[in-house]
Amino acid sequence: MNAPVNQSAEDNAAALYARISADSELTQALFRQALQDPSGALDRIVALGQELNLPVNREQVRAHVASLDDPASKQWLLKARGGL
Repeated sequence: MNAPVNQSAEDNAAALYARISADSELTQALFRQALQDPSGALDRIVALGQELNLPVNREQVRAHVASLDDPASKQWLLKARGGL
């Protein structure tokens, strides 16, 4: 049975995604890392969340990216599927 979704965790994932998306250099660096080390990219996103006081876990990041209706994000998810 799945645990109830924590709304603040969803909010954190969305806010973290927005912060990362606003920084094109960071976005590109994470995409490049995801191509070579998908698990490491996911760990880096979780660490960024901690640094920005937007704590998330790997599953919350996966769920948020999967929920987006954004072709670039969907492409990132497809490319990085191995670690996500």
